[in-house]
Amino acid sequence: MPKYMYSGNYTEKGAAGLLKDGGKARYTEAERVINEMGGSLESYYWTYGSMDFFMVLDLPSEDVAIKFALFVGASGVFSGNLTPLITVEQMDSAHAADLPSMRLPGE
Repeated sequence: MPKYMYSGNYTEKGAAGLLKDGGKARYTEAERVINEMGGSLESYYWTYGSMDFFMVLDLPSEDVAIKFALFVGASGVFSGNLTPLITVEQMDSAHAADLPSMRLPGE
């Protein structure tokens, strides 16, 4: 199952909702929705600095991940980033792939 990191920042409305309902409610809802999509929630953290939260999740397909990101992004309560996570095995497979010779910009 593909693994993703979803990270983002709350809008004023989203931060107000988090303050009202608390962290456990947000975690529980994220876990419920991800499970109903056929996936699983590996971890969920809040942060401070350049982003407000991130979670690592498994989803059954890239299509489901894209639709999830679009739906959540359209909510207006936070802006998010969906990042596919690459395993060691996937990196080694990519490393072994052949590429044609190519002229890079400026060469």
